[in-house]
Amino acid sequence: MAEDTFAPAAREALEAFPIEPDSLDLVSLAENVTYRVVDRRDGAAYALRLHRPWYHTHDELVSERAWIRALADAGIAVQMPMRTRDGQDYAAVTIAATGERRFAGLARWSTGRVLADVLRETTDTRIAERHFTELGAVTAALHNQAAAWRPPAAFIRNDLDADGFMGDAPHWGPFWDHKGLSRAERRLVLDMRSRLHAALSRLERQPAVYSMIHADMHPGNVLIDDSGLTVIDFDDAAWGWHAYDIAVALVHQQGPELAAFEQAYIAGYRSVRPISDQVLALVPMFRLVRGLAQIGWYHQRPELKKSPARFEEVKAVVLEQCLTIGREI
Repeated sequence: MAEDTFAPAAREALEAFPIEPDSLDLVSLAENVTYRVVDRRDGAAYALRLHRPWYHTHDELVSERAWIRALADAGIAVQMPMRTRDGQDYAAVTIAATGERRFAGLARWSTGRVLADVLRETTDTRIAERHFTELGAVTAALHNQAAAWRPPAAFIRNDLDADGFMGDAPHWGPFWDHKGLSRAERRLVLDMRSRLHAALSRLERQPAVYSMIHADMHPGNVLIDDSGLTVIDFDDAAWGWHAYDIAVALVHQQGPELAAFEQAYIAGYRSVRPISDQVLALVPMFRLVRGLAQIGWYHQRPELKKSPARFEEVKAVVLEQCLTIGREI
């Protein structure tokens, strides 16, 4: 059981932080393991995350927190990281049941509901459009900060550039090797990979369009309450194109409302930060990039046992995009 596997290490990690835990509740068992912790002294709640051992180095995790703190300083609502008793960002623990060495980080618990859940329950499209307008504005504020930010000298994070997406060893795995692709489908995505690599290599990488990005800022990674939106889960944050962030925000939306949601999102974005029509024209290509990356993620993480039906849905959309968008690349 997960409780038997991870709870002892979670309790050990908490000893490194300046709180007195009264409760420890498992809330997410995915790539990372997340607990909700309550401090008995004042009832304050925290999120304790045991990071997967192979995805980021310690320096990359520390860099992630440096950016989160900078975003908070810029007025963007994020989960505020907490330091250990000796001023470190993480405590290292061993998972006795597996022998894994993991870094544990603590952050203040953010209130609110997951925006994706709110959108699923919303039948009034005007309300949904308003939420996408808010999401666009928050994304623009994040890009404003990132484009002007000068990270510390020790800052290190991966690049989601032409090689990071479409190179020989893409960040989220070799999507063309997924066993769910037929030979003909594999040939199609390999051809698309070559075209996309060339197209991405031609794009500018100036801070105005390429900086630190969240890289996974869809409604499932945003909380909403009466005070507005809070951005969570910076696990995939990297150097990348702003247009990719925009594509990801809308990638899970399908159906007749998509165009209205996209217009609302862009209106919200432009209310905070200018963006050219030329950059927005890249968004369909980056939707395809995201879809291929998602197939790579499915291939790279078979132990997560994602629904085969969900994979088939993603594959169908990606293959259709290869045949439509691909003609224009």
